[in-house]
Amino acid sequence: MGASSLDDVFVIVIFTIFLGMYGGESVNLWLKLGEIPISIISGIIVGVVSAYILYYFLKKYNLSPSQSTMIILGISILLTWFEEISKNVLPVASLLGVMTIGFIILEKSNQIANKVSQCLKSIWGFAELILFVLIGAEVNISVAWKAGLIGILVILTGLIFRSIGTYISLWGTELNWKEKVFCIIAYIPKATVQAAIGAIPLSVGVASGDLILAVAVLSILTTAPLGAIGIILTGEKFLK
Repeated sequence: MGASSLDDVFVIVIFTIFLGMYGGESVNLWLKLGEIPISIISGIIVGVVSAYILYYFLKKYNLSPSQSTMIILGISILLTWFEEISKNVLPVASLLGVMTIGFIILEKSNQIANKVSQCLKSIWGFAELILFVLIGAEVNISVAWKAGLIGILVILTGLIFRSIGTYISLWGTELNWKEKVFCIIAYIPKATVQAAIGAIPLSVGVASGDLILAVAVLSILTTAPLGAIGIILTGEKFLK
């Protein structure tokens, strides 16, 4: 989960760089890449501070699960807002901060974390429907159909190199070969980031925005079920 979050930060920064270059903005590539570790560190720091404040507040007032969940959601939304207003001064990976809040609350109190987790699962079930319905409403089916074979080839090529990179990153760890293979399989599903930013090029007027969105959706349709099936089939066999 931690590695996926760092991966998302890197991908979104690169996406922003390319989008800016397309729009004719003067982009300092090395400066933007330098923002990646800064945003990761600042995101974790903001998340740690927020988590400890939240933990002591929730512990002191003994709120109901729904009340605790709403407060954590509110702080998480504030973090993403803070990322937006501070981006020209200090880059902050707010999503990594939000994850840090979850890590620390779980570390400090299993009881609070489990109650909040159950409430968030219910909320996500509804929010997920809205997210994917909105993305589906933006997709041009004819373009997605035309991008079919080439789009799948691009996605498969990306997955091959991603799998190689995942395996290399596990060198020197104590994982056995079965666990390493499972990590590769667990990295196959694509959905959240593709759904969140796939439509942005189309909304800002990029010439091939509809094609980019179509391939993003195609990646969700192909990798999400493939990865989910792979995780189910190999999880119990490869892991102890």
